[in-house]
Amino acid sequence: MLQRKVTIKNPFRELAYYQSRVFVAFFIIIALMAGLLFWVANLQVFHYENYRTRSDANRIRVRPVAPTRGLIYDRNGVILAENRSVYSLELIPEQVDDIDETLSQLKELLQLDDDDIERFHKEKRYTRRERFKKIPIKQKLTEKQVALFAVNRFRFKGVSVEARLVRYYPYGSVLVHALGYVGRINDREKARIDAANYKATHHIGKVGLEKHYESILHGTIGSRVVEVDVHERVLRTLSEQTPQNGVDLHLSLDVELQLAAEKALAGRRGVIVALDPANGDVLALVSNPGYNPNLFVTGISSKDYNKLLKSQDRPLFNRALRGQYSPGSTIKPHMAWLGLTSGMITPSYTVEDPGFFMLPNDERRYRDWKKLGHGKRIGYKQAIAQSCDTFFYDLAVRLGIDRIHPSMSKFGFGQLTGIDMGEEVPGLMPSRDWKRGARRAPWYPGETVIIGIGQGYWTATPLQIANSAAVIANDGKRYQLRLVNSQEANGVKTFMAPQLAEQQIDIGDGQHFDLIKKAMKEVNHGLRGSAREAFRDAPYESAGKTGTVQLVGYSQDEEYDKTKVAQNLHDNALYIGYAPYEKPQIAVAIVLENAGGGGSNAAPVARKVMDFYLESKPQKNKEPNT
Repeated sequence: MLQRKVTIKNPFRELAYYQSRVFVAFFIIIALMAGLLFWVANLQVFHYENYRTRSDANRIRVRPVAPTRGLIYDRNGVILAENRSVYSLELIPEQVDDIDETLSQLKELLQLDDDDIERFHKEKRYTRRERFKKIPIKQKLTEKQVALFAVNRFRFKGVSVEARLVRYYPYGSVLVHALGYVGRINDREKARIDAANYKATHHIGKVGLEKHYESILHGTIGSRVVEVDVHERVLRTLSEQTPQNGVDLHLSLDVELQLAAEKALAGRRGVIVALDPANGDVLALVSNPGYNPNLFVTGISSKDYNKLLKSQDRPLFNRALRGQYSPGSTIKPHMAWLGLTSGMITPSYTVEDPGFFMLPNDERRYRDWKKLGHGKRIGYKQAIAQSCDTFFYDLAVRLGIDRIHPSMSKFGFGQLTGIDMGEEVPGLMPSRDWKRGARRAPWYPGETVIIGIGQGYWTATPLQIANSAAVIANDGKRYQLRLVNSQEANGVKTFMAPQLAEQQIDIGDGQHFDLIKKAMKEVNHGLRGSAREAFRDAPYESAGKTGTVQLVGYSQDEEYDKTKVAQNLHDNALYIGYAPYEKPQIAVAIVLENAGGGGSNAAPVARKVMDFYLESKPQKNKEPNT
């Protein structure tokens, strides 16, 4: 039987093994600690600034703060354009993995429409290089929509509901052609603005005053440094730079007069311009039809925009600023003054009016509006009061286009009024040189005949026509027109410098101007004045001139029958005037498209406007602003 071999333990060897293991373990621990210390040093010392910045970026946000847009008031402190708080649904593209899926879910949850989604994608294209910028999906959320989103907010990373101030126009379409409106910034506008100053702004002035004064209405952007949690909720504000709010504008417009003028138009297509002849202030500016500017602020639907765009009434067109109408017989006082002051006629000069005028050696008859004429001895006074065409055909030929053009230009025809709105057109005061350059043709005598009654190539805007009436009321002084009287910033109101006369027509001793004014008084108050019915029993004296502009031509033997003419080719009705006669406080121009006679249609509108301003308004509102 074999005996089993017993191994005796060697404590010294075991101790040696143990010590070697401890040494290796200790070395590993030291190495790991060294590596950890090195990594900590790397983070905390060598790359401290870099990692601190990256860490802060996870919890700290620098958010631009939009300035509050300046308000717009009328001359009596009535607010015309304000800012209202609304809830806006907004998305940050950088924080959303699948934008289309997110929009689809939001559309279903909040009942968004296709126009909302389309506007978002359009805005996203405008801001494609600013992926951290919040882009509005829908503005003016209802309380129900806000509550629905709040409950489901956890589902939509990168989407939030923000309280925003948006432009609101309390008078809607009544003032749209004077104020203009703001809308979303597009690519063309983005290229010309200071992008840094518009980081928190989605809107910009598009037309009118809103566009012309954009640089001061907008203000200067501010910023806020905030700490956020993982859901982008603000935990606290670390620092803030206050934005500089936009400047408030105070206008010369009287909104009550504006409303009265709108009412006087009674829905007809046309323009009313009312001025203070003493300084060029615009008291009312109505272009009808208008449109609701509030639709454009938050984004108008394609359906509504196409409806406006395709309307035959052209509501988007600012007739006061850009409408080019033949001034018609409203220029007869100006022509008569030129005839008297140039010596081409005398106060006693008369013509025979058989109902037409003929040039020497020309068989064409230039017809008077009155078929059988006004009689044998028609002077300038009767010609203005009764609007005799034949007298002014004769006068125009005597004067000649080379004298008419520069003289009528002094009244502002063919020139910008300089109104602070932008986009104004100058109209056309034709001349021999103009026709040679524009039409490559000579000037014909028959064209001078037609110029005598404000037709032919001669076109003017209602602003120019109104200003030409103010020039007569103001004894030859022509002012640059303006809408803004003062600006207000930080509670300090700064008045605009008093308007200086842009031009003073040389009227000599004023005798001929006085004769013209008396003739215009006969238009409104004379026994045979063309506006006598409109101003019958008026509690004040005034001066005016009616006009009727034919839009289609007829052969010499053909009679005008409006029942056989398309409505949009019926005559335009015009009127200019001022009141009171002795100390004018208001000058007006009325243009009614396709309305017919100026005396029967435009003059009654002017009477309503003058009545309201002179009789219904407190005296303090009629004092000129300086």
